[in-house]
Amino acid sequence: MGRVIAVANQKGGVGKTTTTVNLAASLAATKRRVLMLDLDPQGNATMGSGVDKHDLAITSCEVMLAQNRPEEAILRLESPGYDLIPANADLTVAEVQLMNALRREYRLRDAIKDLRERYDYILIDCPPSLNMLTVNALVAADGVLIPMQCEYYALEGLSALMGTIDAIRESVNPDLRVEGLLRTMYDPRNNLATQVSEQLFAHFGDQVYRTIIPRNVRLAEAPSHGLPVLLYDKASRGALAYLALAGEMLRRDRPVAPPQAAAT
Repeated sequence: MGRVIAVANQKGGVGKTTTTVNLAASLAATKRRVLMLDLDPQGNATMGSGVDKHDLAITSCEVMLAQNRPEEAILRLESPGYDLIPANADLTVAEVQLMNALRREYRLRDAIKDLRERYDYILIDCPPSLNMLTVNALVAADGVLIPMQCEYYALEGLSALMGTIDAIRESVNPDLRVEGLLRTMYDPRNNLATQVSEQLFAHFGDQVYRTIIPRNVRLAEAPSHGLPVLLYDKASRGALAYLALAGEMLRRDRPVAPPQAAAT
């Protein structure tokens, strides 16, 4: 059964959508079946996948409001190699209507439960806020991947997000766990970045990915071409970093054989 991972951080500009798009492409490059679900009304993950967000018949809005089945919203993207449930500004309508809906926290989990058998990974690009859309993503997810810059205010925002994750775990999704913390836009010449990185390891240990996403011009340029960086410039530092992240994620997910079985 496939794993559902929410890529979330209520702070904007930390590389959340960049991570979702490029991790999806990198996992697809390893022959995994990947679905990316855009749950951000800005639709940046949709545009970054080469899809015009202004020309969509069915989006994640209709899926969230149970007006269409998720299978009807899926776009199969041959070039990046993953499937996409797109989003645009219509999703703000879903956010408003969900406020008074029955089982409002479970809408996404109910909608995608049958898709788990079809994919190895379902990546959800969350909006940069702790709203009802993000709550739906956390209720539907097995794990949360948290991209963050190594700066002072990032730690403050991380504390709020961890509080939300704990609240979701205690109330509606006890199996939710932190998939990992990903350091993005990293500049090793910045002393503060090094200090914050050390604090992350001190507090979260192995939950911090060893892979670091550097500041990279090609990584920043790729979305304007509607491409993951792996297709835009596969030799760039950004592309290699996200391939390394996919590899680290797959190693973490690989089941460890019991000692007796391993010996046999």
